[in-house]
Amino acid sequence: MEYAVHHVRRPSMTRDLPYGPQDLLWVANTATLLVAESDAVLVDTYVTVEQNQQLIDWVRSFGRRLTHVYVTHGHGDHFFGLGQIAEAFPGVRAVATEATAAAAEVQAGPDMVSSFWERLFPGQIPAQLTPPQPLADDHLDLEGQRLEIVETGFSDTAGSTVVWVPDLRLIVGGDVVYNDTHPYQSESTAATRQEWAATLDRLRERDPAAVVAGHKNPAQPDDPRILADTAAYLREFAELDARTATAEELYAAMLERHPRRLNPGSLWGAAKQAKQVP
Repeated sequence: MEYAVHHVRRPSMTRDLPYGPQDLLWVANTATLLVAESDAVLVDTYVTVEQNQQLIDWVRSFGRRLTHVYVTHGHGDHFFGLGQIAEAFPGVRAVATEATAAAAEVQAGPDMVSSFWERLFPGQIPAQLTPPQPLADDHLDLEGQRLEIVETGFSDTAGSTVVWVPDLRLIVGGDVVYNDTHPYQSESTAATRQEWAATLDRLRERDPAAVVAGHKNPAQPDDPRILADTAAYLREFAELDARTATAEELYAAMLERHPRRLNPGSLWGAAKQAKQVP
């Protein structure tokens, strides 16, 4: 078995920054293909029709039968391509935990799509959104190799998961871990940030050889150190949140420490949420 990672660039969800490095005002989504001799399993998809067509073309290039798409959590930018994938690969099953499947139903609802996703990506969202189905087991099987589903609680959203591939010592991390990118924290609280950092500490105990982040700088390797880096970032944010009075001060303090991470929009959104700015 081996793995391969595909990525696409898109604009940030937060676009009202007071200032920031203009060349970093974007974010990359990743999708990971786990490849065996005859079959393959895909982890996560993308937001727009065009992005998901790129993903389909890439998966086809491996010449394997796609058996499953696993969705790590319920944010739309990780599952909106499921309908296109199902058309391109007849018989594929799109699955997730019960918590992720329930969250995806909300994200794919007409109110959320019209008020949020279509506003940010006008005319680009697939017309038919297909949430994943709940997976009864705690793992998937890929030609006899276990792909273990690890529930991680609240990371950047509730009910998050990662995929642990023992054969490769690989963590496919979804949005539990970020690689050279400001984490999305707009749904987080001080308590859930602590929980998130502790989860990252526990994942390090698995001693992975590689960790794929759901959002990464494409120029960076899938280095396991990103588990510790993300945990340290969350703890720095908590420290500076306690020292600052306004969203602008918190944003500036974190940006000074992390001036070249991708997507400062996520940092600005986090600062506004932490300081309860509408």
